[in-house]
Amino acid sequence: MLKLTYTETTVHLEQIAQSLEEWIALRVILSVRMAQRMVLEQGSASILLPTDLVQLHALEQAVRQEPGHGLELAIADESYVEISFKGIWLLAPQEGLGVFVAALSHRTEFVLVKLWQDTYADIPSLR
Repeated sequence: MLKLTYTETTVHLEQIAQSLEEWIALRVILSVRMAQRMVLEQGSASILLPTDLVQLHALEQAVRQEPGHGLELAIADESYVEISFKGIWLLAPQEGLGVFVAALSHRTEFVLVKLWQDTYADIPSLR
């Protein structure tokens, strides 16, 4: 499972070993036990990656080999490609926090996280 965490100042991308269903169920249980409001909604999210990444072709190949997983690549401008995901938003309005989760193949998730780390490892606000 792929998890994107959005806050007011940062975006964080990580691969989680749990299934999408297990992770969401645990988050909902935690929210109920803490008496906090949580909103779940199907939707989409996206990140930007530079077009000059050496391993970007590995992601393009993974997307071609796995159609129907809700992952799309589009040129944003001459320097960046936009990666769009279909998945589920978990929003905690009182915390100003949004988490987006998507189920992709393990290989595709691994490639995405590696590209993200290679791109944003030196930018503290995006780790």
